Amino acid sequence: MSDNKIYRLKSDLYLINGFSLLLTGIIALNQLHAVRVILGLPFILFFPGYTLIAALFPGRTLDGLERTALSFGLSLAVVPLIGLGLNYTPWGIRLTPVLVSLVVFIFLLSVAAFFRRRKLEDAYYPEFRFNFPRWAELGRLDRILSVILVAAVLFAVGSIVYVVTTPKTGEKFTEFYILGPSGKADGYPRDLAPGQEGNVIVGVVNHEYAPVDYYVEITAGGYVKERTAVFRLTNGQKWEQAMSFAIRKPQADLEVRFLLFRQGETAPYRSLHLWVNVGTAKPAGPPVTTGGTSFGYKGPSTGKAVYR
Repeated sequence: MSDNKIYRLKSDLYLINGFSLLLTGIIALNQLHAVRVILGLPFILFFPGYTLIAALFPGRTLDGLERTALSFGLSLAVVPLIGLGLNYTPWGIRLTPVLVSLVVFIFLLSVAAFFRRRKLEDAYYPEFRFNFPRWAELGRLDRILSVILVAAVLFAVGSIVYVVTTPKTGEKFTEFYILGPSGKADGYPRDLAPGQEGNVIVGVVNHEYAPVDYYVEITAGGYVKERTAVFRLTNGQKWEQAMSFAIRKPQADLEVRFLLFRQGETAPYRSLHLWVNVGTAKPAGPPVTTGGTSFGYKGPSTGKAVYR
């Protein structure tokens, strides 16, 4: 004999909205990356379509398999449409607007589905049927196979959790760039009067997959013009600060160097060069170059002068 059990899940809409709010809190706090991934996949690929189907068909018109397939399909249609609509709003397609829009969409359709179900005597709720054979009735081979099956499932789940929670280590580098005073890759100080300050914004982004202590120096003509305090960045963290320099003696094509150091090292870890004229009319050289074996490029999306 076997034990046949049927579970009817009447709190499906509550669970979906609860998981959506939990995901929102995790994203807001920027914590629990593994849980964020686990909840984020159904939040995008299943929840919107499921609540839409529940609102449109509150009765037993569709069975569980049809609802599941339509939930995935409609989610893949609804989410891009919401993104398209956000593209024409002041908020744009960014994490926060997309997250809030999906949460509101899921909540409103859940409310509609809830009230439509209440009007039906035979409303649809997910049902799970389990047929558990009694352990004592299983043969020796069946018991062994059952244990192997359970072990395989646990191994698969553990592997997925390990892959999600273990950060993938890619290329290790530090992004080092300078911007003009407006925060864009233009407006660099190229022609200055003697003693006039040249202002720039210096940025550092850590991609070293470990915390690193940095500091930045500005040098010109062999003299240190400004030096920052030591600052620590974790992997993926960005630092930007306005910095300035002034040259008192008129010079043409003066090389102003921006040096990034790691604490404890005497040689610069990264460097950028800026060519300026001080009290001369001679055109300056390229606004941003790099020296030695380093190289500079403009990022495809930000337009920043970047060193990798």
